[in-house]
Amino acid sequence: MTRYATIIGTGRHVPETIHTNDMLKQQIDPDLARVVDSFQDSSGILARRLAPRDWAASDIAVRAAQDALQAAGITAEQVDMILLGTDTPDYITPATSIVVQHKLGAVNAGTYDIGCACASFPTGIATAAGLLATNPWMNHILVVGVYMMSKLADPSDVTSFFYSDGAGAAVVSTDSKPGFISSAYLADGAYHDYWGLYAGGTYEPASVEAVEAGRTNVRLLQRYPPDVNHENWPRIVRMLAERGGFEVGDVDLAIFTQVRLPSIKLVMEDLGLPLERTHWVMDKWGYTGSACIGMCFDDAIDQGKVKPGDLVTLVGSGVGYNYAGVALRMP
Repeated sequence: MTRYATIIGTGRHVPETIHTNDMLKQQIDPDLARVVDSFQDSSGILARRLAPRDWAASDIAVRAAQDALQAAGITAEQVDMILLGTDTPDYITPATSIVVQHKLGAVNAGTYDIGCACASFPTGIATAAGLLATNPWMNHILVVGVYMMSKLADPSDVTSFFYSDGAGAAVVSTDSKPGFISSAYLADGAYHDYWGLYAGGTYEPASVEAVEAGRTNVRLLQRYPPDVNHENWPRIVRMLAERGGFEVGDVDLAIFTQVRLPSIKLVMEDLGLPLERTHWVMDKWGYTGSACIGMCFDDAIDQGKVKPGDLVTLVGSGVGYNYAGVALRMP
């Protein structure tokens, strides 16, 4: 019998502490306060969420994972594999997924990290589908996206506007009917030195000089071209449709990286889809990077925007620059 993959439960964790744009203005250079207003207008972000400062990314991830397991009706002991996507790991090594496995009590699960920033969650879903299709002993795979960039940012830097904490998760399991339909990927490494954490790895090991110069904090060194997502998000959706044998107009819900609401509106217009067929959470939860697609997907499910049989596309774009998308039929 052919083994298919489907999502049987989703979850999220949204930290309680709210950090508004007015609060951000109080911690940066007063001359840059107008930039916050400009960022608000161009992104739709009104506030961000901050996890406790004594937490690590794994602590946020575990709470989202527990929420997804509860929704799926399975226990941590039933999980065969944990795929964790993040660019804010607990450590450079060991992998954050192994920390989550321990804290979650998933004693029978293998683990590995996926490191393609905001593209990590759809990459994780596609990878889980492939693992389930080719490994008859696997039945349940936990996919988690987590982001805690606020802890790796300079709070006096105006780009802290974008860094919100959170995690989203999904349980992907075997089914007799197709749930996973298709995947698509793109990348352009020419943008690798635009935005990132550039000291602390092998390119520049951590040093007193690097810390004092702020190079161990996340930095925006160059601005991305404004159309980098406007062109490639629709391209990914069309690739998913071609490979999955459906029409773009058949998509019931399209979710994109939660960084700029105007970009989502432009892309939906490009695709010829009405705005009610997308969902966004950046206005209330800020930009949550590797976690944002999972969080947005779970919120859409909670709000009744996803019904059995719906065709859903998840498209993420991550610094570097890379893109990943999946098309799913909901059970």
